[in-house]
Amino acid sequence: MSLQGALSIATGGLDNISYGMSVLSQNIANASTPQYALETATQTSVTAGGQGDGVASGITIAASDPALQNQVAAQTADSSAASTTSNALSTLQSVLGTVGSGNDLGSQLTNLQSAFSTLLTDPGNTTQQSAVVTSASSLATGINALAASYGQAIQSAQNNLVSGITQLNTALSTIGTLNTQMILLQSEGLSTADLQNQMSAAENTVSQLVSASFVTQSNGSIAVITAGGAQLPTSGSSTLSIDSATTAPSVYYPDGGLPGIMFGSTDITGQITGGALGANITLRDTTLPTYQASLDEFSEDLSNRFAAQGLTLFTGSGGTIPQSNGGAGQSGYVGYAETIQVNPTVLATPSLVRDGTTAIAGSATGASAFTPNPTGGDAGFTTLINRILTYGLGDEVQAGVAQTPMATTGLGNTGTLSAGFGTQTTLADYANALTASQSADSASATSQASDAAALQTSLQTKLTSATGVDLDTELGQMVTLQNAYGANAHVVSAIETVFTYLMNIAPAT
Repeated sequence: MSLQGALSIATGGLDNISYGMSVLSQNIANASTPQYALETATQTSVTAGGQGDGVASGITIAASDPALQNQVAAQTADSSAASTTSNALSTLQSVLGTVGSGNDLGSQLTNLQSAFSTLLTDPGNTTQQSAVVTSASSLATGINALAASYGQAIQSAQNNLVSGITQLNTALSTIGTLNTQMILLQSEGLSTADLQNQMSAAENTVSQLVSASFVTQSNGSIAVITAGGAQLPTSGSSTLSIDSATTAPSVYYPDGGLPGIMFGSTDITGQITGGALGANITLRDTTLPTYQASLDEFSEDLSNRFAAQGLTLFTGSGGTIPQSNGGAGQSGYVGYAETIQVNPTVLATPSLVRDGTTAIAGSATGASAFTPNPTGGDAGFTTLINRILTYGLGDEVQAGVAQTPMATTGLGNTGTLSAGFGTQTTLADYANALTASQSADSASATSQASDAAALQTSLQTKLTSATGVDLDTELGQMVTLQNAYGANAHVVSAIETVFTYLMNIAPAT
């Protein structure tokens, strides 16, 4: 081999080692970067005239495990959805309380029942009459507070959908830009490793927002397809959208004023599942409206059961009790829990909790007849109090006639919602079932979020082990490259010495 050939091999080796060192340095610098996959420098042997002529640097390759990467993406979406649901329901728990905690609906109703029981022992006691009104006011205020918390949670879910779509569009646009660059580099036979790592980060953002698969096309680009079958746009000229909106019990999706997620003129809300977006859709359109509808049902029955016995203790803001207007679901009293209050007339005249507000004609299927105690009448009048304690709060509307069970299905604006508990007859049973069911939902969501996060961490750790950077291996490779660099540099130095010697002994011309 000629000196020139040896020098070519040595300098080629130095170039290849420098290339390998740059890739290795990048790996070490990104060892803790989430979703970063190990990049490997490649080289090929060079021959000339059938003889070895050193090595040439190839393209950089990013490590991959498609099957495991798909599992991580799916679990990321599941974990994000579970976390979103858990956080939303946890914020309600302090207002909802737990059965028997003192601030829950059942406990507040028990306090009202106890106040009536105390009044029964001394009906003319004005202090005890006021105590009944105070307990009723506390119950109404508690209902209002819980309804308000549902409303705030629904508004939060709507706002999160708007911000989430903005984040999703940004991530999809990034994928689109990377697609363009990857197609170009691939067509030129150049490395796409760095772009693949950037793509992984963008895909992770998408997975946190929605359950989707990432399909590699023949030209090297990535298509994003939701679990519901919609192909999401990665072109900057085509994006998803959702309008901002102010939520209210009477506003709902679809066709009730709340917006859907649009792709152009097409509503793809039903094709968005999993991730934070999927969880917020469920919270906004199903879970939280069901909670609100259950509370509306309790409030409406509470008001009407007292009124049926002759005491209009609870009314809406207009001083009347809303009634179903015969439409779908709870038409006529959707959102009643937000406005329920103690009847202003009773607030002004607390003795009405002893005397009654309304004469009842009586019927065979409803409450029995009742005549209020007249002004200045019997101070020891107990008829109304007994009716409230025995029938208003009981499972019969009058002796031998069962109360109509309170609705747990056919709820909401459209009658399509169902509470997560069975049929209940008494107010106390309904209140306790409502609280227990929603508390169980929150506890279950917390448990699911914890389990999902643990599995996501386990899969991510497995993926990192398969495709990530091992610092010990990289540092060992660095020593190898440094030794190789020294050897090649020594060859270059030796050849330089030989060339210098030959130049010095060359005959003068």
